[in-house]
Amino acid sequence: MAAVSIAFEAPDNSNGPCPSKGRPIDLVHLAKQTMGDKALEVEVLKIFARQARACLQEVSSGDARKILAAAHRLKGAASAVGAFQVSEAADMLENNCGDAACMAAVGAAVVEAENFILKLSR
Repeated sequence: MAAVSIAFEAPDNSNGPCPSKGRPIDLVHLAKQTMGDKALEVEVLKIFARQARACLQEVSSGDARKILAAAHRLKGAASAVGAFQVSEAADMLENNCGDAACMAAVGAAVVEAENFILKLSR
């Protein structure tokens, strides 16, 4: 009987590679968040890009409270749109406030996400 259940059970592919997660913006996640509305996706990404740029300015301020607040906001906004690399970098900065390497990682991740968004907008 065990052989029958093995033969007819759906394979567990949840741990396999997901190409969308390798991009600066996970478009599958974004589509789920916007219920597939492409115009809304574009608008949400534009808002995220503006917010991410504003957070980068606060991160570069040198004020620890501003850095923490900006990192936290950026982490949440990035997670919402599927910019998981930005979210992870912001989380690292939030946990290591003022660390130059973490600040650089956040900046690089935001620039990469912005460039990806610009390419989508063409």
